[in-house]
Amino acid sequence: MPKPTLTSRRARSNQSRLGVFVALLRGINVGGNNMINMRALKESFENSGFTHVSTYINSGNVIFTTKEVDPRKLEKKVETVLAKDFQLDGKVVVRSLSEMAALVKSLPSTWTGDSSYKYNVMFLRHTIDSEKILDEMPIRPETEALEYRPGTLLWAAQASQLNQTSMVKLSSRKIFQDMTVRNLNTTRKLYELMKKVDPAS
Repeated sequence: MPKPTLTSRRARSNQSRLGVFVALLRGINVGGNNMINMRALKESFENSGFTHVSTYINSGNVIFTTKEVDPRKLEKKVETVLAKDFQLDGKVVVRSLSEMAALVKSLPSTWTGDSSYKYNVMFLRHTIDSEKILDEMPIRPETEALEYRPGTLLWAAQASQLNQTSMVKLSSRKIFQDMTVRNLNTTRKLYELMKKVDPAS
C-alpha cells in the first residue's frame, strides 16, 4: 500500500480544519419585521451542524465555525435553515475570517469613527460583486463618498447631510436586495470577535 504523500496529508488536514465565518442576515428585527430571537437563532445554527456559534447584537450577525470552505455553499445552507426554522425568505452574506481581515485592513485612513460622520460597509452578494457596481450607484460628491473593495462598498457622509445623499433612497432600489449593511463599529467588532474564536477548542 503506497504511503500518503505530503500533499495528500495536507489535503486531509485542510478538510478537517475548521474555518471561522460570519453570516450577515438581511432585515432582521427591523421596524417590527422578521423578528428572530438571537438565542433561538444560535440554537438553530448549532442544530444544523455549525460549531462555536455566537451572535452579536440583534441585527442578525452569527459567527460560527465549520469544515465547509465555500462561502456560497454556506450561504445556501444558512438560507435553508432560516426558511425552515423561521419561515424567513431572505438572502444571506457569508464572509470568512481572512476576508474580514482584508476588509478591515483596507478601510480608508479617514474612517476614524468621528461621530459627526456616518460610515457604512455594504456587504455585496457574489451576484453583484464587481467594481462596475459604482456605475450603478451615482453619488453626490459634495455630500458623500463611495469606494469599492472586493465584496463590499464603503460609504461615508456627514451625519448632518444624510438627507442630501443619494444613499437615502438606496433601500427602494432592486440592487439593495443583494447587499446587507453594517456600520463601521459593528464591522470592526465582528472581526475582533471572529479573531477570538479558537476552532481547536
